[in-house]
Amino acid sequence: MELHYRAHGAGPPLVILHGLFGSLNNWHSHAAVLGERFRVLTVDQRNHGGSPHSAIMSYAAMAEDLREFISDQNTGPIQLLGHSMGGRTAMQFALTYPSEVQRLVVVDIRPQGDRPSHTHILEAMQGVDLSRVWTRGDVDATLAPLIPDQAERQLLATNLKRTEEGTFRWKINLDAIAARYAEIIGPVTAAGRFGGPTLFLTGGRSTYVGAADHPGILDMFPNAQFVEISHAGHWVHADAPAEFRRIVMDFLSH
Repeated sequence: MELHYRAHGAGPPLVILHGLFGSLNNWHSHAAVLGERFRVLTVDQRNHGGSPHSAIMSYAAMAEDLREFISDQNTGPIQLLGHSMGGRTAMQFALTYPSEVQRLVVVDIRPQGDRPSHTHILEAMQGVDLSRVWTRGDVDATLAPLIPDQAERQLLATNLKRTEEGTFRWKINLDAIAARYAEIIGPVTAAGRFGGPTLFLTGGRSTYVGAADHPGILDMFPNAQFVEISHAGHWVHADAPAEFRRIVMDFLSH
């Protein structure tokens, strides 16, 4: 699968993977700054952004997408950063192809599975009749009853694309994501261990990773370290961008 991507800067290769409902556009400002030291490759995962659609959404498949991508880019071993769903893809890749990863950054996700917390989002998005709305405000108003958080709705709105008829369509493959949602919130499936330097960077206001998860993480990533930004939520990089970049840059530069 030929993934859509953008390149920033020059230097050692750093690949960044977005989370569920996101895209490489979420990482533009970070990529611009990190690009002062690295060749940053922001990537749309399958069924997201400008990348191809597929009925398959397993982490094994997404890790293979990444392997094909870095092979095409001829990067050699990479620094790898992933947020949420992208963090699980990154972990799957590092466990499957440990020699391909120099350093790993996992942002606010654990390798173990999660409880379903996006069903209201899927229901709301599937409930929008995009053939009958003409403005982004119309879409926002339709989503609001099930998604009261404006920041969440703004993220989802980045997936809207205007059609030639003047209405909208979703850029993401909403049907495949809904059908494979249990896999997306499921655990990393790769066996083995990744012994390279690994950073688990979490938000103090997030519930995705807790201290109780650390022993299981260390079984799979024995050289993992844990850093929490206390005032950030699940979107650590959006809630505390400067602190996030400082921590990531320091980790990747040693």
